[in-house]
Amino acid sequence: MSHVKNILVTGAAGYIGGSILADFLSRPDLLAPAKLHAVVRSEEQLQALSKLNVSVLNFELDDSAAVAAAVDQNQIDLIIHAANSSDTLIVTNLVEALGRRRSTTGKPVFFIHSSVTTLFSEEAGWPHGMLKDTESIYEKEKELGSSHPVLQTNLLVVEKAQECGVKCFNVVVPNVYGRGKGEWRKVSILIPALIQASIRLEKVHKFDVDGHPPAAHISDLVALYRILVHKILENEDIPSGKDGYYFAMAHRAPWWAYMRAIAQSLHARGLVADPEVELWPSDEAAAKALKFPVQFIRAMGTASGGLEPVNARQLGWQPIWDERRFLESTDEEVQAVLDLDTIRTGIFDKLMQPATD
Repeated sequence: MSHVKNILVTGAAGYIGGSILADFLSRPDLLAPAKLHAVVRSEEQLQALSKLNVSVLNFELDDSAAVAAAVDQNQIDLIIHAANSSDTLIVTNLVEALGRRRSTTGKPVFFIHSSVTTLFSEEAGWPHGMLKDTESIYEKEKELGSSHPVLQTNLLVVEKAQECGVKCFNVVVPNVYGRGKGEWRKVSILIPALIQASIRLEKVHKFDVDGHPPAAHISDLVALYRILVHKILENEDIPSGKDGYYFAMAHRAPWWAYMRAIAQSLHARGLVADPEVELWPSDEAAAKALKFPVQFIRAMGTASGGLEPVNARQLGWQPIWDERRFLESTDEEVQAVLDLDTIRTGIFDKLMQPATD
């Protein structure tokens, strides 16, 4: 019988966290008898989620006292952290709160982190080439000694969890697409930014290198979280800690072909001047148009990376969407952005703030 009685989802108003929450709520037998709790950051988000059969909490994850109180008062045993992949303070607060919970109850507690596949690409400084999620990823990250915020957060997840007696898992998220099922943000980050920038500029652009990064439809990504949580609730012994990386890669996304499809879709709607795709004049121009940090723009726009999701597949994860369906769904993605991309994301706010002494 599972020791997990209460599950907390961070980023519950976001694209991934909201879709996880919606999926879990649609499958009450999956979690029973565990209860779901969701964290949001504003009163407006709280009102949007309050109609759901879930306990909605409104506080800032970088407030250690608020996190500790939420975990303690709601007796949280498992956290699905879908709010941020690069904030070490938030991870520290969440894992330490779980550790205190374990010390109080003497029962196991669990932390599922959400990282990004872009980190494991040559463009992001990853030197190891082809990589399986069953390899010694933590050790490779440690040896690299990079200051990349996502890498530093990955390391902290393992180390802080071990220190606090928390069993941790790291779902490494690729480029995600498709309409989300959450109550707030329903589209992803990168593809909507590409589409919106094209509309503003009245021209579709591509990078000078044809990247083929890992990708997954939102429904397939959510399925991996669902399977992972189910295994935890069933007390199954699955890879965790240093061995608990799970690449959520379903297929690759051929960027040049996809940008051509976007250009054709936008041109058919009269939103760009012609259906041809031009090269970005510079990385700086691309970063400005897409509103992303320039230091990460090449990794986001040109990376491919060689990843193989062995751990994920061994859990029983079988993605439904593939590269063909991805390309064929371009027009649907454009329409989703036009219909739904009205909510600003603050995912890069800290990274784009000027440094202060």
